[in-house]
This record gives sequence, C-alpha cells and structure tokens, in this order.
Amino acid sequence: MSVPELSDDARRAALKKAAEARKVRAAVKQQLRDGELTLAQVIKKADEDEIIGKTRVSAVLESMPRIGKKTARRTMERLDISESRRLRGLGDRQRARLLEAFDPRNLQG
Repeated sequence: MSVPELSDDARRAALKKAAEARKVRAAVKQQLRDGELTLAQVIKKADEDEIIGKTRVSAVLESMPRIGKKTARRTMERLDISESRRLRGLGDRQRARLLEAFDPRNLQG
C-alpha cells in the first residue's frame, strides 16, 4: 500500500495536527509526572479525548513518578498488556488490573 500524495496545504494541515497531538500528549504526561493527574484520570480522559486515547500505555506508565521503563514493561507483561497497546484499546479487566497495580496504596513500601 503506497502513501497517498498530499497537496502542500494538506501536508501542512497534517503536520500541524500531528504537532498539536504531540503537544497534548506531552502535557498530559507532564501533569501525570507532576502529580496533577492520576492514572485513573488519564484513563478516563482517554475515553473522552481521541488524542489521549491514542497514547501508548507504556508511555503513560513511564511518565508516572518512580516508574521507569523496566517497571512499566514488567507490569504490562504480568498483566498481559501488549507493549503497543494504546489507552483506548484497553479492555475493562485490563484497566481494572492496571489501576490496581499502580494504586498508590499498593506502591508504598
């Protein structure tokens, strides 16, 4: 399947849309990192906002305080969540297990 040819205006519009999406995702991840948002709030926002819904679960987890790439990947593996899974693609049970795994009460100690 070949990439469709875009006019200059269409290309500029696509680039602008992509830049805006990156900006929104970066802002949400920063709010999560700063403690302004919780994982549960981000997951809820994913249902309402298409851009956030297309964010990879691993990127969100890695943005959480004290959670690095290894912890995020190990937890996703343990919960049987694909590394390429996006927030909007999580099933109800996956969401529940993910929220339980990263519940602040379970992380202390």
